[in-house]
Amino acid sequence: MVIMSFKEKIKGIEGDASYEAKARVLREQLEAKIPASLRLPPAILEDPPLDITHIPETCGLLSVQELAITELDATAVCQRIAAGELTAVEAVTAFGKRAAIAHQLTACLIDFFLDEGIKQAQQLDEYFQKEGKVIGPFHGLPISVKAHYPLKGTVGCGGFLVNMETSREDCDMTSILRSLGAVFYVKTNQPQSIMHLESISTYGRVLNPHNTDLTPGGSSGGESALIAMKGSCMGLGTDGGGSIRGPSAHCGIYGIRPSSRTTPTHGLLWYQHGQDGVFASTGPMCRSGRDMRLFLEGVLGANPALLDPDVLPIPLKVPDLTQRKLRVGIMMHDGVVMPHPPTIRALNLLKAKLEASSEVEVVDYTPYDHDRGYSIIRELYYEDGGATVRRLLEEGGENMHPLTEWVISPPYVKNHDAAEIWKLRDQRDIYRREYSDHWWSKNVDVVVCAPFQGTASRHDTAKYWGYTAIWNLLDYPGAVFPTGLVADPTVDVYQKSPSPMSAADEYNISLYDAAIFKGAPVSLQTVSRRFNDGLVLAAQDVIERILKS
Repeated sequence: MVIMSFKEKIKGIEGDASYEAKARVLREQLEAKIPASLRLPPAILEDPPLDITHIPETCGLLSVQELAITELDATAVCQRIAAGELTAVEAVTAFGKRAAIAHQLTACLIDFFLDEGIKQAQQLDEYFQKEGKVIGPFHGLPISVKAHYPLKGTVGCGGFLVNMETSREDCDMTSILRSLGAVFYVKTNQPQSIMHLESISTYGRVLNPHNTDLTPGGSSGGESALIAMKGSCMGLGTDGGGSIRGPSAHCGIYGIRPSSRTTPTHGLLWYQHGQDGVFASTGPMCRSGRDMRLFLEGVLGANPALLDPDVLPIPLKVPDLTQRKLRVGIMMHDGVVMPHPPTIRALNLLKAKLEASSEVEVVDYTPYDHDRGYSIIRELYYEDGGATVRRLLEEGGENMHPLTEWVISPPYVKNHDAAEIWKLRDQRDIYRREYSDHWWSKNVDVVVCAPFQGTASRHDTAKYWGYTAIWNLLDYPGAVFPTGLVADPTVDVYQKSPSPMSAADEYNISLYDAAIFKGAPVSLQTVSRRFNDGLVLAAQDVIERILKS
């Protein structure tokens, strides 16, 4: 493996002279927003260690109180503000300062506006002092926002330099969160095209805080890196193929992809409006399982269907699992790509713990033709053969990243006429019905599986999304949680030479070198049928508790 300097590692997408001039201005504008008082010493940035998670605590730029605040999850922040034990200004100041530090080490931001966040927080503190109550469930909670969510007065991006903007209005999601008391202070980085698992853009390549030789995932990789660095306790992600769950898994945090069209998506910056072969979901990335529930209860409680006609008015129902045994299917692999040894170790540990528990019944879950399903969703993503992506890159003078080229290339991607689009959607719907019948035949409440075919991958190598995208095709909600395990080169080795199940598996095996992944968080994913979001939350809570007992 080639050893790269930190400066080379964090470098962003390049382009022609016109592109470079515009990109330089954008990066300089962001750089100018980071206060001098929060700049890390050059000595730290010249050659930081691979694991940079401890630097915010040791760099001397944060007070003891600020460090304590940034250790809190979102639920605790909201509880303390509501109890009068913490002010909104104190909360956003602490997370904002830590976000500035995180960005210098990971390139996780595209905009920084802490002063505006403090103004919002001051208004909320004044309201609390006067009225003696909070304005809503997120009163004073600092929430970080992915680049393609419009937020009034801030930089927004639809995946390319050519569709960047300063947003004039909030989108529906940020408008709802603002009305519920959320405070905004940063926008986070995402990949070119917003459609691959390497979060590299005009602003730079986002690095994984646990090991900067690895990716934090995509497309919500700016969020996952920021939250792992504790520069945020709650962030907004989107997920059309794994873009909440993959980054959350890679960085050892929590995230849920809700059933599509249950949370608002109207107004997001995108370049394929009207493409509805697969619906993306909007959802939280956060620091605890209870934070996922906090977010969904708050957003769905605001009844977003009244605002967005595309939202389905389905309430969140979290069942009481103390009244019955939870039936859990364990899927060790998807029949296409075998996960790397650290993930297999986590699945084996979980299975043993669950089998020893009186709370759950465990079954072996056999995947149903995942290769076919993955082929269908890959084709659905770009029904124009990738022509729009190529046009936007050409208009902006922006070089195509290799993973952008991969995602729009044959054999999966081709241009379709209307009749071919109908046929493709018919194939999707037939597969969904067959899969539904298969799920019922297995008689499981939830399935636990890998969220990726390993821990965080090496930069520019993530070419298989099957462990998340299959559930997007089926529109099954899924939540990712950290197991508490990390990749360990002393135990996470192949006991015998693996036999590839497919060409994709052969490629995945070739990527594995136990030493390279040392310290990477190992995460798992809990999935259930469409609209069973509440069951996913409840089951994840039980499963994680048993695993960590």
